[in-house]
Parts: sequence; structure tokens; C-alpha cells
Amino acid sequence: MKYGYARVSSIGQNLTAQISQLKNNGCEIIYKEKASGRNKKNREEFNSLLNTIKSGDTIVVTKLDRFARSTKDALSTIELLNDKGVSLIVLNMGGDRVDTSTAIGKLMITVLSGIAEFEADMIKERQIEGIALAKERNVYKGKPKKYTERHRGLQYALELFFNRDMNKMTVKDIESITNISRATLYRAASERKRKGMIL
Repeated sequence: MKYGYARVSSIGQNLTAQISQLKNNGCEIIYKEKASGRNKKNREEFNSLLNTIKSGDTIVVTKLDRFARSTKDALSTIELLNDKGVSLIVLNMGGDRVDTSTAIGKLMITVLSGIAEFEADMIKERQIEGIALAKERNVYKGKPKKYTERHRGLQYALELFFNRDMNKMTVKDIESITNISRATLYRAASERKRKGMIL
């Protein structure tokens, strides 16, 4: 049996392109999920796939980072597949198709997953260094606020919030009308009270 596995990291991302490629490569059953690849325990569909496969089966993924996010994770899972007699096919690894049932495929997986992890670590290291330098120059702002005090939707939500005695609206009503979340509304209202700016 040839199984496909498609994954994106967040709810807002789309699986369509991956699923299309997997179908075009003969996958009979496709497991799909929207979950971070960092923690394999949280990938329910992936774990279900690992429990389903048996000797002679094949798993197909579009790219290695859909399958694993670290060298250790990739190699331990590939070892598990090898023990079960299951091969892994990566459709696009540096522009090439890789099949772990071959010796060269196993070598390429090991080398390239190591490079991918090294690059991720370097990016994280540069990011940390950049933040430290920005803080030294007093130019680090952190994550930008989505809703500033000038945001009209938030202004309207606050107006409704502070006039609930008159308008008889609940926070849920205000949230529904303005699309401003309860947490954002309470945070902004608390900030207004702290500054003595209650409407």
C-alpha cells in the first residue's frame, strides 16, 4: 500500500498542493493534518499512519520538513520504518526524488536532514543576536501590536464596553459585532482604566 502524508504548520495554511502531488504519485490513502512538526506526539494523524503501516508499504511526502523537523526525529522515524520494512519517498529533496529503500536514498536523507537542522539553528542564532543588538541600540520594539489606540474597531468596541449599563450589551455581543476578541477588549479596557481614560 502506498500512503501519502501531508502536513502544514498552522490552521491558516493550505494542504491542497501537497495532496495533489501525493495523488499524482499514486498514493491510495492520504493522511493529512495541520500541526507543528516540532513535537511528534502532537501529530495525531502521523502517529496513526505509523501504527497502520506494515511491511512492504511505502510512505510518500512532498518534502522532508513535512515528515520531520530535526535530524534526530528524521533518522529515528526512518529507522522505525526500516524495522517495519516500510520505505519513505520524498518527492522533492533539493530538486531530487529520494527513496529510503535505496542505499543512496538513506545517505541523502541523513546528510540533508542534518543540513536542514544546522540551517534552522543558524537562523535562530542570528535572530537572537539581532534582537540583542537592537536592544543595545534601544530600537527593539518586540512584536508589533495588532490593535493600537487609534484602531477604529477597538475604539468602537471600547465605547460599547464602557457603556454596557445603557446599551445592555454583553461582552460576547460586543465581541461578535466588532470582531475584537474578549482578551483584547479586556486588555485595552484595563489599559484605559490604568491611564484614567475611561470613556
